[in-house]
Amino acid sequence: MKILLLNLYYPPDNSATAKMAHTVVDTVSIYHSVTVLCGRPSYDTSDLRKWRLYQSETAGLAQIIRVGSTAFLRFQMKKRVLNYLSYAALTVPRALFLPCDVILAMTDPPFQGILGAFVAMLKRKPYVYNIRDLYPDMAIAGAIMPPGRSTRLWEKLHRWALRHTTKVIVLGEDMRRRIIGKGVEPSRVMVIRDGAEMPPPNAALPPPDRDVVHAIRSDFSFVLLHAGNLGFYGAWNTLITAARKLASEGVGLVFVGEGAQRAEVQAAASGAENIRFLDYFPYDKIPSVLAAADAHIITVKRGLEGVVVPSKMYGILAAGKPIVAVAPAETDVVSLGLQQGFAVAADPDKPSELANVIRELATDRNKLKAMGEAARAAAPDYDRVEELQKFVNIFDELSMNERDRKAQRA
Repeated sequence: MKILLLNLYYPPDNSATAKMAHTVVDTVSIYHSVTVLCGRPSYDTSDLRKWRLYQSETAGLAQIIRVGSTAFLRFQMKKRVLNYLSYAALTVPRALFLPCDVILAMTDPPFQGILGAFVAMLKRKPYVYNIRDLYPDMAIAGAIMPPGRSTRLWEKLHRWALRHTTKVIVLGEDMRRRIIGKGVEPSRVMVIRDGAEMPPPNAALPPPDRDVVHAIRSDFSFVLLHAGNLGFYGAWNTLITAARKLASEGVGLVFVGEGAQRAEVQAAASGAENIRFLDYFPYDKIPSVLAAADAHIITVKRGLEGVVVPSKMYGILAAGKPIVAVAPAETDVVSLGLQQGFAVAADPDKPSELANVIRELATDRNKLKAMGEAARAAAPDYDRVEELQKFVNIFDELSMNERDRKAQRA
């Protein structure tokens, strides 16, 4: 099949959707022809491009067409809206003249799902919608936008787009329930997890970098680590309050990463000697970062269950590390973690409950060891290679359906 992928960001952009789009394209383009319609690089990259209305390049087996969108950097939030709007204005007319058999859209810009449905309708092509971030739900629950006339219109248009999908791909069962709740036929909603690269069975994990481990562990006897984006989705106040309660018990809470709310979280943790903030480590040090902690924090604040599906869970499992899930019971990290034994959970609105959960884990090394073993045992169920194959299966099925339709017309 000829697949047209719509997403503003694509490498050398370093956004999560850019990386995942590239991963999907690398896999699918082995079996089908893929054209990516994206914008000028602007997301955490020094590889900026001169403006051209359209420019084309080849990357692996795929053709990349970049429209001449504005390229304001991601921290320039108000100007970044112009990236979204200019991308949309130039993408629709270009997409109409690109030959394809199916449209695949991700979620950059946040209204990309609507844009993809519009293009698919005009071209009368099947539409596959891969939801990475669920908007406008995320904007409302994350207090990025207040509920009102604009968000109601956005939701109405998004539901229209969902009704016009051939297949909706979501990141977890919690997100699947959200989408079905919007009136989408359950048979059209498919879970494809991000997964992680899995080590060979029974392979020993590489020894961690001592400097990385020391930077994270320092003199703490028990280390909880949150590695990743410090965005609006986390129950940060609950984490900080719980950590303060454990300051005299040798428990350290370490944050590794950046994000829009890092400054606010740091301010909330001011004066707490057992809470530390570190910048990201180089990519090749990630295994050492994962190995340095006794347990890892995954947090989703109430109201964002099924809207945010943290993909870092899979890398933590592959590293054989326990998870402390500070999230509602409806989230995948809680339901799967408790069921498979690799996680303990606490209400994201109850710091005292979280402190007790951490205290119990820190003083029970047998439980900690058992959870680590459960994590390693569960990890192969989320092999990225197998998850990516599900994309191929979707397009293979659409290709067969198209051949059957042509045969019937003949």
